[in-house]
Amino acid sequence: MAPMSDHLTPLRAVRQLRRVRAFYAVGIAVWAASTAWSAWQAPGSRQMWVSALLLVVFTGLLLTAALWTRSLERARPAKPTHHAAPRPRGARPGAVLRTH
Repeated sequence: MAPMSDHLTPLRAVRQLRRVRAFYAVGIAVWAASTAWSAWQAPGSRQMWVSALLLVVFTGLLLTAALWTRSLERARPAKPTHHAAPRPRGARPGAVLRTH
């Protein structure tokens, strides 16, 4: 199997970290609502503290993912690498080019 290039790995990692950040943001919203609800219903209960703990965990995960994303975006090359030969003008993707 051919080794992967170093410039592809950060691009994939940044894409994946952006998706994960969205998931963590939703988790923070859910656990914040749960913590507020349980604090209103039964202040100081075990359910409130568990919700608060999970809110802190998701916040830490979101901050970590944001820092990793930022560091990987800084490490990306300024100019994208082109892997395929340029197509002739007017050629459609997947079209067979004929030479006479």
